[in-house]
Amino acid sequence: MKSFLPVLIVAFLVATILLPISRPTVSAAPKANAEMLKQLEGEFMKAALDKGSQGYMSYYADNAVEVPNGGGLIEGKAKIAEGMGFLDDKNNQLLWTPVGADISSSGDLGYTYGTFEFHSKDKTGKSVIEYGKYTSIWKLQKDGNWKVVLDMGNAGPEPKK
Repeated sequence: MKSFLPVLIVAFLVATILLPISRPTVSAAPKANAEMLKQLEGEFMKAALDKGSQGYMSYYADNAVEVPNGGGLIEGKAKIAEGMGFLDDKNNQLLWTPVGADISSSGDLGYTYGTFEFHSKDKTGKSVIEYGKYTSIWKLQKDGNWKVVLDMGNAGPEPKK
């Protein structure tokens, strides 16, 4: 019996190494893609329309940077939020349309770009529309959410009809 025990142990070790072990399959989170970022842009805009500055800022990372047209850099979500109160005025609407997007091969960084319209009223109550273009850089956060880490926009001509 003593000589049989080492053979049994070796056979057991070989079997555990060579035979497939049944393991539960884990479904991976869907890989991010450009269309997902474009869809996220739509949700971002809806949040701004529905909830004003708070909805808008909910899509920014804490360490985000804003590069406004004609102004200096604004660093940090709290500082950026200080200038977004205009979104709380129901006379103002910021609408944007993503035109393109891409995601890094690592799947944790991406960008969108497109056009925007800012609808407001002047001092006399006349409707005014400003046009422009934007680029947003998105980063996958540790909690699994995508947030804007860099946003820039500048004025542009009225789109051709």
